[in-house]
Parts: sequence; structure tokens; C-alpha cells
Amino acid sequence: MGQFFDSKLIFSFFAINCCFSLVYGKSNVTQSLVTPINHDLYHTSGGLREEIKSLVHRHPDKLSIERVSSKNKGYEAEITVVTYCQNRKENDDRSKFRILLSFGQHGRELITTELALRLLSILSEEEFLPNMDRVALNQTLNRLVIKVVPMENWNGRKLVEAGELCERRNGRGVDLNRNWSVDWGKKEKDYDPYEENPGSAPFSEPETQLMRKLSVSFEPHVWVNVHSGMEALFMPYDHKNTTPVGLPSKMMTSMLEAVNHFHLKDRCIIGSGGGSVGYLAHGTATDYMYDIARVPMAFTFEIYGDSTASSKDCFKMFNPLDITTFNRVLNDWSAAFFKMFSIGLEQMDELHSKAVASTFDKWVSIDDYLNGYLMERKSRYGKKVEVLDLGMQEIRTYFRLFLLSSVLLLFMFCSRISKSTRPLVSAMTL
Repeated sequence: MGQFFDSKLIFSFFAINCCFSLVYGKSNVTQSLVTPINHDLYHTSGGLREEIKSLVHRHPDKLSIERVSSKNKGYEAEITVVTYCQNRKENDDRSKFRILLSFGQHGRELITTELALRLLSILSEEEFLPNMDRVALNQTLNRLVIKVVPMENWNGRKLVEAGELCERRNGRGVDLNRNWSVDWGKKEKDYDPYEENPGSAPFSEPETQLMRKLSVSFEPHVWVNVHSGMEALFMPYDHKNTTPVGLPSKMMTSMLEAVNHFHLKDRCIIGSGGGSVGYLAHGTATDYMYDIARVPMAFTFEIYGDSTASSKDCFKMFNPLDITTFNRVLNDWSAAFFKMFSIGLEQMDELHSKAVASTFDKWVSIDDYLNGYLMERKSRYGKKVEVLDLGMQEIRTYFRLFLLSSVLLLFMFCSRISKSTRPLVSAMTL
């Protein structure tokens, strides 16, 4: 009798729980379908920071690290920047090919931060890629300075680790990849105010302020913003269904096709983000880097996605779950990045040779030659971008310096003539 009563009680409790779930939409079945973070594969945000810090400490000859922070209206953000250069004394050598990589801009995309750690481990020679010629790689790396931001959205990542597995925004609910100034604030018909909150103004968020400051001071030749959700190699633009025109576009397309073929088995979509992903995105980092910061080659890489995952099962959608897929993603994309480094350097050498030929063996730097192309680019309004104004300011400055130096030389020349003629005058009077 007691057993029967217990059974009825359990059945009644189950029935009540089912009714409650139907009314409030909180089914235990649905909850069980949400995949939790696999901590056997993925570092915590704090653990990743410590791992990177230790890595840099073990290789002070090649790696350096700095933490920078910014605050806005009581909200503070901090990013870690790791710089790789084979000889740290040459970190500021402007003749080197400069690369800026950002990972973890969206908190839920944990696999991207693991790729950052893997790349730094390979650069420090603690890990190695199979079938890679280390001698040839070192020859390439000797000419590079690489800055890596392993986790741009530290505050958003902590929210994900606290259980909000679908969170892509920063610690106060702003999508960092909608907070940049190019076409900021425009809303498409499918605009999602929760997912795509662009903030109160361009660069309202400390994270984007820090990244903008870094791009201005470093002046990279290549920018890559690393995401997950699909497999794709995107170039500008995100805010419109077109790619840039002219030589820079051809260079970017050629690079992406080679990377896709040699290391990603041609499985990635290639093209503009706005024309390929299925929606337009306004206020993105890559569009800013290309149009305003004048980065010659600006990309967004999407390194993994599970299209079979439920829209509520975000960890599965954006991150591999098993060790085999996890390692395949990291190995394939690490190889793809090093291929990109090599191709980028080859393209810069080719540009140098063309610049030398076109100026009758007069040396022209990488930056000067590329800026010549970039000054011809037009903004979406059909006007010259602000690069032209900056170029004219530089020309005016150089012209003023030229005039000043000419006057000084003329003064020195006249003084020399005056001194040399005095003895002759006295001799003639004797």
C-alpha cells in the first residue's frame, strides 16, 4: 500500500511538473539539450590568461606581453596584447611586415581563444605543425612582427562561463563587432536588438577604444578578426554586398584562395561578409580596419560551426565538442595562418619590386606604396576617404621642412662664401 501511494505521489508530482513546464516553457528535456562547456578541452578565461603569461615568461627573447585597460561610465575593460618578434629589440622596426590578430570578440566562441594559444605555442616553438618546414618558416617569421589579442571580450567571456552560453556581447550588453564607426547604427529588417546592440555611439565601449588605439599605433599590414559559427574566409565589406576594387582586393582574394585550397580543403566560403553570410552587418571591426585604419589586407575568419545544433545550444553551435574535431580545427587553422603569413610577405616583396621599378630604382617603403593605392579608394559616399586628407597633411609638412632646410642650406652657403672671400680682399689691398 505504501509503495502504491509512493508511486501515485511520484506520478502526481511528474504531472504537475509537466504542466508547470508547459505553462512557463521551462522543460527539463529542453534544458538537457543544451551542451555545457567541456572543461577537459577548453581553458577557463583565467586559466588561458595564466597559460599565456607563463608561455611569454618562458620565451622572453621572442614574446612580450602587456595589459591595457579603459573605462567608460563606470564600466571597465582590459585586454592582453602579446607581441611576437624573433628579436625583441626589433619590435618597433617599421620595415617588418606587421600583423594584428584578434580572438574572442564574442564571448561564446571559445574555440577562437584556444586557437590564439595554439598559434603562440607554435611561434614559441613549444608546439609544431606536422609537415611544416621549420627552416623556411623561421625565415618568414624573421621578417614579421605579430600582435595577438587572445581574448578581446574578457567580460563577455566571464558571463558565458557563468552559464549564459549564448552571450556574444560585452559585460554591459553591447556587441563589440557593431560598435565601430563605419556605417555604425544602421539597422536591417532582421536586426536583433539583443544580439546586435551597437552601443550608444561608435567606440562607446572600452574594448573597441583599446583595439582602435592598438591599430593606430601598430599600423598593421594584415588584420584578422577570428570568429566561429561557420567556416569562411571573409574580406570587406560587411555593411554592403560588395568587395573592394583594385589591387588590394585582388591581393586579398588571391591569398584567401590559396589558404583555402592548401590547408582547408576548399571547404570555406570566400567573399565579402555582407555578400556571403546572409545578412549585412554595420559597424564592424574589419570594415573599419580597411576603410579608416588603412590596413591593406583586412579579414574575418570563421573557423568552425555546427549547423545541426539547435539555436539554443550555443556551445555546440560555435565550438567543437570532441578531442578529434578540436585538434583538427586548431591544426588546420594554425597551418592556414602560417600560410597567410608567408603569402602576405611574398605579396609585399612583389609590391616592393614594382615600386622600385616604377620609380627608377628609388626606394619606396611598403607603407608608402600601399598608401598610394589606398588613397584611390572611395568611401561608400563616392568621396575620397580621410586617408587623402592625411596624405595631404603629410605632403604639406614635408614641403615646409623642405623650405626650411633650403633656407638653412642657403644661409650656410652664403656664410661660407663670406668667410672664404675675406683673406682675398685683404691681400688685394696690400
